[in-house]
Amino acid sequence: MQFSTFSDDPEDTQYSPVERAAAASRSTWVSVGVNLLLTTTQISVGIVSKSQGLIADGIHSLSDLVADFVVLFASYHSQKDADDDHPYGHQRFETAASLALGALLLAVGMGMLWAAVRKLEAPETVPTVHGVALWVAGGALLAKELLFRYMLVVAKRVKSSMLVANAWHARSDAASSLVVGIGIAGNLAGYPILDPIAALIVGFMVAKMGWSFSWDALHDLMDRSIDEQEVEAIRLTLTETPGVSGVHDVRTRKMGDMVVVDAHIEVDATLTVEAGHEIAVAAQQRVLQRHRVLNLMTHVDPWRRPDRDHSPPAAPTSS
Repeated sequence: MQFSTFSDDPEDTQYSPVERAAAASRSTWVSVGVNLLLTTTQISVGIVSKSQGLIADGIHSLSDLVADFVVLFASYHSQKDADDDHPYGHQRFETAASLALGALLLAVGMGMLWAAVRKLEAPETVPTVHGVALWVAGGALLAKELLFRYMLVVAKRVKSSMLVANAWHARSDAASSLVVGIGIAGNLAGYPILDPIAALIVGFMVAKMGWSFSWDALHDLMDRSIDEQEVEAIRLTLTETPGVSGVHDVRTRKMGDMVVVDAHIEVDATLTVEAGHEIAVAAQQRVLQRHRVLNLMTHVDPWRRPDRDHSPPAAPTSS
């Protein structure tokens, strides 16, 4: 599943880099507070109650906390203006941050899998957990679900794939808290092995989420195109520009959460070069205003009416 697409709202309100960075900072600091509280509570209670699942969930919250600071760092750098070395700006800093988030999740997930497998190799050593662990797991589930919904609303409003990745990171932690709660309940019901099994499932979920984020970010860094629905919306905007007779060869590539577009537009062949240029400029302005496009490069092609003679002019004859 790709969580960083905004094709369902291809012409929504545009936000400046400063506005997007401010929204990212506010939502991320909320996440920092929640994850700091959860990390401290889950790990300390997990140790006291002897719940490997709760400790694993606390480590997951700790990875969320680290991810929050990565987002803050990336958000600060991605809003820098274009310079000689980066003529299109620094938007891809967000994509690089998403790749880092994915790698972090993958590493944490693999570590949790390893710890759970080691525990399952000696099931007789698995202790019965204390009931307080179940209450902490339930509280963590509620907190993470509320945090996910809040962060996803902000991410979609400002169209930030990095914030979407961080929001789904919170949702993965909510799902892991649910699994851990079930494992702890099973342990208390007389099946101690369910606690490390819950930790194993959580590790797999974290690793899978990390792989998905890393894979998507890697493709974006390789100039992946946006989805066809959004391309069609851009093509329609170009086609509806006064003076444009046709549009073809529309190509896109992602630049962070923005898009760079190349397109061929057709204008009346009888127009002057100046008139054709003005039409191309108007088309560019319309696209930049209506879509999350960072830059549009247009190639103007001549267009002739079908009822006109397309034969080239006769060569001059010598007298």
